[in-house]
Parts: sequence; C-alpha cells; structure tokens
Amino acid sequence: MSYTYDDQNIFAKILRGEIPNQTVLETEHTLAFNDIQPLAPVHVLVIPKGAYVNHDHFSSEASDAEIADFARATAEVCRIKGVSPGEGGNGFRAISNAGIDAVQEVPHFHLHILGGRPLGRMLSMAK
Repeated sequence: MSYTYDDQNIFAKILRGEIPNQTVLETEHTLAFNDIQPLAPVHVLVIPKGAYVNHDHFSSEASDAEIADFARATAEVCRIKGVSPGEGGNGFRAISNAGIDAVQEVPHFHLHILGGRPLGRMLSMAK
C-alpha cells in the first residue's frame, strides 16, 4: 500500500504542540483529545502519534506496539469518559473515515469515540 502523509495536517500540528488540545489521555504511541466541535456529549478523537493516513495504512504498517497501545488507549478513553458498557456506561460509537467516499477531512488516522446519548442508526437506510 502506498500512502503519502501530509505533515501539515491539523493533527500533525497538534502532535508537535503547535495547536493546543484538551487532552483526555496520552500514552507512548497515542493521543486522545476532545473534539472542538462535538457531535455528542462525549466526542473524543483518538490518534496514533505515528504518521498514518487512515485505518488500513495504520493497520498494515504500524508496529505491534503502536497497534496494541492504540487499542488499549481507546478502551481507556471509553472508561474515562464513562461510556464503556463493561464499566457501567450505556455504550459508544467508534467511527473512522477513510478517503473521499467516507468524507475523511483530516489525512491522519483518527478514531471518533461518540457517546453520552442515544446516537440512532449508523447510516440511513435510504440507498
């Protein structure tokens, strides 16, 4: 797979400390922060610190340590924010957009964790 990473994207700038964020959790390989335009009471973005464009880029090229750290950090964010069903929360939605058809706005892999209210269907049933 061939991806070109744009190191001027907003998440790269956040990782370099050029743009502030409201950090929820930071680990060796992962940063999680509150979305500045939340679509639900809980809306956290979880990003790897490495230069990955989308989920398949991350999954195919990240180290085992990066992947494990990202997965565990995501679970911890859900626990911290009180949305993990295993911790008494009512659930959450995890969304990752990749490419034009999915309307990926920032070319850095990121996972949206949304919760805190009923979210409805994931996609419209209309074709």
